[in-house]
Amino acid sequence: LLRKPNKGNSLLFLPNVLKVYLENGQTKAFKFEPKTTVKDILMTLKEKLSISRIEHFSLMLEQQYSITKLFLLHEEELIQEVVQKEESHDYRCLFRICFIPKEPEHMLTEDPVSFEYLYLQVCVCVCVCVLGGWGGWQT
Repeated sequence: LLRKPNKGNSLLFLPNVLKVYLENGQTKAFKFEPKTTVKDILMTLKEKLSISRIEHFSLMLEQQYSITKLFLLHEEELIQEVVQKEESHDYRCLFRICFIPKEPEHMLTEDPVSFEYLYLQVCVCVCVCVLGGWGGWQT
């Protein structure tokens, strides 16, 4: 399973609506206000995806045409400021597990949804390494 960035995508779905890519190829759109933070988006994703251990997740920016450029967004960053940066226009926003638990088996028992997300993320990363790039979602 691989995903391929669509040419022309940006961080915004519509004005003041952030597009966030999930590991399963789906996207979620979030309307934001001037004071909306990365943490606000994370907490909404926690609720929508039924995740209990959100501390392992973060939002990241990925350069659309180079999978080697990833930037971790800090929880206190304002979404308005992130999308207004000129250099961010060639990026897309990913929801990823960035902080791997010390004992992943605890994640499996305490939060199976997060563990499944981690498993999918690892599968995608392995396929990208083996195949050398995003090849689009395949079944």
